[in-house]
Amino acid sequence: MAEVKNWIQGAKDYVNELKLEMRRVSWPNRRQVEGTTAVVIFSVFAFAGYFAIVDAVLSRGVTRVLNYFAR
Repeated sequence: MAEVKNWIQGAKDYVNELKLEMRRVSWPNRRQVEGTTAVVIFSVFAFAGYFAIVDAVLSRGVTRVLNYFAR
């Protein structure tokens, strides 16, 4: 029974510490969130384009090598 009480008290302490820590967090404002979201979206499309080009080049290269040896 003592173990259960210790566990419950530990859970309460954790929640209280979590609440205190969340009050200390500096949350970004809307403008900051929009700016970083735009950067992330642009980066995703840029990397997708880069990997599409690299994939196409490597695919053509491997196809040519395989066709050369298949003759």
